Amino acid sequence: MTFNGQGILPAIKTMKDFENILKSDIEYIVMLEVHIAQLESIMKYAKSYHKKVILHADLIQGLKNDEYSTEFLCQKIRPAGLISTRGIVVKTAKKNSILAIQRLFLLDTLALETSYKLAEKVQPDYIEVLPGCVPHLIKKVHSETKIPVIAGGLITNKDEVNEVFAAGAKAVTTSRKELWTLSHKMKKH
Repeated sequence: MTFNGQGILPAIKTMKDFENILKSDIEYIVMLEVHIAQLESIMKYAKSYHKKVILHADLIQGLKNDEYSTEFLCQKIRPAGLISTRGIVVKTAKKNSILAIQRLFLLDTLALETSYKLAEKVQPDYIEVLPGCVPHLIKKVHSETKIPVIAGGLITNKDEVNEVFAAGAKAVTTSRKELWTLSHKMKKH
């Protein structure tokens, strides 16, 4: 499963950025920090502009990130994908044939080992590694899990984007608007 060759996944924080990205040729977008009351209209507009929305389930205001809310998102909202640190959210997304992305924070060795166990248990489609600016850990996470890695967080320029792709990242999530139009194409597997 790929993002139609799109290597940079814009992480949208504001409705103004969402409105601007609708006019672009970017297909996949990540929505951060949305309010539950905005979900239906966001999806309606995104679909009318042929955009595929990946929702960060943990950051939806007014919605608990548990199995029931994930079922609601999968069945009623129907995003292209869901991102979460919670195994039940990732597992429920997979069960509903929604792209399932496990978010992994590189805090320390214990957090990394716990994330490996969770990944083994739920088998997400991708693991989003934060911060993504540590190329050798992108290689390590992929080597340990055999799951494709998305790099996100603290990637600030084109050189860092190139480094994480060279380390094996399949995509980069970023809220830095100046990186959104970089044309990194992924190899289709």
